[in-house]
Amino acid sequence: MVEKLNKKNVAFLGTFLPRECGLATFTQDLINELELISDFTPPRVIAVNNNSTYAYGKKVMMNFNQNHRWEYIRIALELNRSNVDLLVIQHEFGIYGGESGDYLLDLAERLTIPFIVVFHTVLTAPTPKQFQIVARLGELSCRSITMAQSTVTDLHTIYGIATNKISMIHHGVPRVDTESRERLKARYGYADRQIVSTFGFLSPGKGIEYAIEAMSGVKASHPDALYIVWGKTHPVVKQEIGEIYRQKLVDLVSRLELENNVVFVDKLLTQEEVVQSLVLSDIYLTPYLGKEQAVSGTLAYGIGYGRVIISTPYRYATEMLADGRGLLANFRDPKSLETSILDIMDHPDKKKRMEQKTLDLGRTMMWNKIAKQYAALIRESVKSQFEIQGSVI
Repeated sequence: MVEKLNKKNVAFLGTFLPRECGLATFTQDLINELELISDFTPPRVIAVNNNSTYAYGKKVMMNFNQNHRWEYIRIALELNRSNVDLLVIQHEFGIYGGESGDYLLDLAERLTIPFIVVFHTVLTAPTPKQFQIVARLGELSCRSITMAQSTVTDLHTIYGIATNKISMIHHGVPRVDTESRERLKARYGYADRQIVSTFGFLSPGKGIEYAIEAMSGVKASHPDALYIVWGKTHPVVKQEIGEIYRQKLVDLVSRLELENNVVFVDKLLTQEEVVQSLVLSDIYLTPYLGKEQAVSGTLAYGIGYGRVIISTPYRYATEMLADGRGLLANFRDPKSLETSILDIMDHPDKKKRMEQKTLDLGRTMMWNKIAKQYAALIRESVKSQFEIQGSVI
């Protein structure tokens, strides 16, 4: 008997474009690739809103305010009645309502369809509420996904999730055709400059001030060096404190007389612009301050395009930059950042070797390859649920 090929109906729960959020971009990129896989219908989205409303497109089947607790129950009941075969929950503590986002459990505990949870943050020292949420989601889900090998161990040893339910899948990177580094530098007006860059939403946790201070020492021996900070202020930060952090950085540049060596590009970058900003760079920098950061989409992008990466030793960077794929500088230490930057600028052969090592890993992280791994897990999960239901019947 030949089993009939049924197309999988998958939905994603989380933030979604045009909401300005890295997780929203992650979901968009993943479902764009799943749409190209023959045994999947175009995935749909249940979008989580903050206190704003958004003009979503046709991919969004439902949306709700993250702070309205009753909506979580309504969404669960509607999903149970729908033709959705499996739900993928994008988990981040800050995007769901309640204490540490515990309203999400109201939804998860009422689902009768299977779900996979993608953990974008895995804390080694969670609060009791954070522990409860992660452990319960892991217990109820048919699969828990994390994006670093170190957090696979944490999900099991700290949160008690069974190892056979945990999968590690790298953060995806979009494939965008672009010009060479030299051509892009010329087009942007940076020919004959050595480019250090950082991209992403600007917020105090990014540690940009320490990178700017590092550029003072870099400038002394490499006056052609240019640090470009790409991206607008994070919407939540801007709502809470305005442009205080950005102005602090601008004032620091002026005080250190680095106007010719530090540039801010204050805009939300398109995907093409993000990739161009990386490709024209000689060094990609993530001087972040949070030691616990389990994943960084921006660092993943830097690896995807084979850049030499200098970073502070937060968890994701420590793992991803091992085996000569980058350099680690100390937290909140401009001199350490300066030393690492100069090491790369002064040793072009070392830079070339590191770029190749990074690119070798980056080629495995393109979204078309990552989506196939998600597709395989979804197929397996839907099949297992079908078999369980069949045995009960």
